[in-house]
Amino acid sequence: MSQAHTTSTGVGPFDAPSTLPYFLPDFAAISAADYEPAIRAGMAAELEEIAAITRNSAPASVENTLVPFERGGELLGRSLTVLYNNVSADASSDLEDIEQALAPELAAHHDAIFMNKDLHARLVSLTERIESGEEPADEESKWLLTSLLKDFKRAGIDLDDAQQAELSAINARLTELESIFGRKLLAGANEASVFLSDVADLEGLPQDAIEAAGDAAAARGREGEYLLELQLPTQQSVLSQLARREIREKVYNASIHRGATGGENDTREIILETVRLRARAAKMLGYEHHGAYIADDSTAKTTAAVNEILTSLAPAAVANAKSEAAELEVALRRDLGDDTARLEPWDWSYYSEKVRLEKYSLDDSLLRPYLELERVLHQGVFNAATRLYGITFVARPELKGYHEGVRVWEVFNEDGSGLGLFLGDFFTRESKRGGAWMNNLVDQSGLTGYRAVVVNNLNIPKAPAGQPTLLTWDEVITMFHEFGHALHGLFSDVIYPSHSGTEVARDFVEYPSQVNEMWAWEPSILAEYAVHYKTGEPMPAQWIETLNASRQFNEGFNTTEYLSAALLDQAWHQITEDQVPASVDDVLAFEAAALEKAGVALDVVPPRYRTTYYNHIFGGGYSAGYYSYIWSEVLDADTVEWFGENGGLSRQNGDYFRSTLLSQGGKRDSLDVFATFRGRAQQIEPLIPPQPAGLSPATNRIAACTRRGSHDPAHSHSSGRSSPDLPEPPADRYHQLWWKRGGWGAVSRRVRDGTLDRGWP
Repeated sequence: MSQAHTTSTGVGPFDAPSTLPYFLPDFAAISAADYEPAIRAGMAAELEEIAAITRNSAPASVENTLVPFERGGELLGRSLTVLYNNVSADASSDLEDIEQALAPELAAHHDAIFMNKDLHARLVSLTERIESGEEPADEESKWLLTSLLKDFKRAGIDLDDAQQAELSAINARLTELESIFGRKLLAGANEASVFLSDVADLEGLPQDAIEAAGDAAAARGREGEYLLELQLPTQQSVLSQLARREIREKVYNASIHRGATGGENDTREIILETVRLRARAAKMLGYEHHGAYIADDSTAKTTAAVNEILTSLAPAAVANAKSEAAELEVALRRDLGDDTARLEPWDWSYYSEKVRLEKYSLDDSLLRPYLELERVLHQGVFNAATRLYGITFVARPELKGYHEGVRVWEVFNEDGSGLGLFLGDFFTRESKRGGAWMNNLVDQSGLTGYRAVVVNNLNIPKAPAGQPTLLTWDEVITMFHEFGHALHGLFSDVIYPSHSGTEVARDFVEYPSQVNEMWAWEPSILAEYAVHYKTGEPMPAQWIETLNASRQFNEGFNTTEYLSAALLDQAWHQITEDQVPASVDDVLAFEAAALEKAGVALDVVPPRYRTTYYNHIFGGGYSAGYYSYIWSEVLDADTVEWFGENGGLSRQNGDYFRSTLLSQGGKRDSLDVFATFRGRAQQIEPLIPPQPAGLSPATNRIAACTRRGSHDPAHSHSSGRSSPDLPEPPADRYHQLWWKRGGWGAVSRRVRDGTLDRGWP
């Protein structure tokens, strides 16, 4: 690792790469006071590095232009990586203040580089010299140049000085707004969390969950009470278990009113300004709207293609959801002894579990004792990776993360060589945003000599001290999903940092993680991790068969709530500036009209995220991109078919998938990478399995979209349900600005698109 580039500036712990293994950030040495001086020094150093490139009088070459460009900004990258990681995973008011204060400066810094006409001219000259044969270049360097020139164009290099100044001001304000939104969202979720004083109100929750709720309340200074903390999506996991209807209603209302209750945590004004500025920026850059701007840099290419896949799925999904609602309402009326009772949205999860239990004699309360976190992690997630790829994991307790709950493993290739570090941060806490996501703390790069350091964040309620943490099935799938992102980062084998791991098209990034979910269902893997935590007995074979048989249960709901959110995202981002609602009082009316127009307005099936707490699109990098989960499902289904055709779980298949796809990062066009792996372009047919009796092809296609449990990790706590997926994000604030490291190829795209992490989602 001696190739690592260093720039000494005398700014404390960020001054040089960490001396810890794999350059793991030395979190113990970092304080809040260290960030601002390091970040500002990093910006100044980066501008000088760019100036040195443009001052060079020698003809542009890969060595004197691309290489220093990619090496540049390491100080800035080191400091921002830690800041943004901690703001998402272990926030404090000090860190949030720093992030918000620096956001406009960082946006201006980005524009100072990507609106630099001298730098752009040098890159154009290098491209011409390569095309003429004057300058040799490998394929990865050529692809980087192509990508960079597109980045410059999309950043406004062709605008005149006055237009560039206006766009820079817009960019600065947008980065600030995204930071403010994320801060308000976290504060609003904590504020809206439900305190209960009577343990009887928790009827239906398992004892460990009741004790955890008591611990959560005590941690907030309310000893003797119980706290139900809100998760990111609309539906809350506890709604599937709370027996008292009035308590379910209370929790549900607390969830759906986040960001729209007035006061300091109301997000509606932020949303309107964000949408307005995004629309204006897109128009300046020659796009019809922000949605078109985003699609142009994705594999979808056009909003027409995005709209086609979403709207084609909606009618069958809604029809299925209505049919499911009727069945649940029968169970509700029978339970209440009232033939006039109506199913409400806070009833859905509860009666869905009841009906599922009636149909399949199985629910999460029966499954959880067989899904203990440590066993799922070691005998499930790690075991599948070992059997597929030959990698092994060794705990490194002497290496510390950014919070005492973070654990570190060193990952080794089969030949004993070090691959990187994996950090696991599994439990929910007040300082952590909702959802599940993967971040890179260090990007693999042949240029720098760095190997990958990645972290998975989940939000699993922690069991009381001395007790095992038992998972829902959805949480098991989430662990496999996020580890799919981790493998994408760890297996990266690229030259340039900006191509590392998950640096791929936004609507491609969820694909490898969705593929990894399939191994949760693999019988030989499941048999090793699904073991009763007390008795050691394996999960009964009949239950596993039942679990498989019930995989399409409730899919009308799952798909409708996902499509509602994806279509709502497009509605906000396929409008022009003058079509943006004028008043905060119009925000929810716009949402209602958009859902009605799309044909997905169902009172009992609200969107997975309503506008006012839609972190994916207003606090991070999935604006106009939430469709990506269903888009990635096409590639996922095709890949599952390939594994099936070639013998399933085996080292040969794993090694081939690693070498042809997971190792490639962003050094080639994403769909070209897929075609190399698959031997052909993607096909949608694997997403549509043989048609069961009684189902239309459209209906069956809906079920197919979630048949392996692909889901948005931010929705990972909805009990017993799977849902279609989507940095954040990556998935993961699943997605504000993400300055992953110093190399400006990587940094610029994350700044421009607002992407942060994967999961994402």
